[in-house]
Amino acid sequence: MGKISTSARQITLYYSSKSVRAKQTMVYAIAEGLPVSSIDITKTPLTGTQIANLASRLGIEIKDLVNQDHPAYERKFVHHDFSDRDWMKMIQHNPEIMKQPIALRGDIAILVETPTDIIKI
Repeated sequence: MGKISTSARQITLYYSSKSVRAKQTMVYAIAEGLPVSSIDITKTPLTGTQIANLASRLGIEIKDLVNQDHPAYERKFVHHDFSDRDWMKMIQHNPEIMKQPIALRGDIAILVETPTDIIKI
C-alpha cells in the first residue's frame, strides 16, 4: 500500500476508532447519504508514503499532522523538532497522535474539525 488512490464518487475517511469526533463524522456522513469508505488508522497502519501523501494533499508539513496536545503525545514525547522520517515513524507507532479524521474525495482533502465539515467535500 503506497500511494493513496481516491475517487471523485466516494469519500475516503482516515480516522481513529478511539475518536469521538471521528465516530460522529461517520454517523453524520451516513445520515447524509454520502458514499464513505473508512480506514481506521489504529487497525490499519499507514505507510510512510501514505502519511507523506496525506500531509501533501492537505497542504501541510508532516509534523503538522501530529497533534502535539494529545495526551499520548505528551506522555511519550517532548515537544521537539524532528525530521520528516521521525515524524512518520511516530505516527506509524502511535496512530492516535495523528490529527484526524481526514476526508479525501478526488483531489480534495480536508481535516475534519467538526462532523458537519464532511459535507464540504
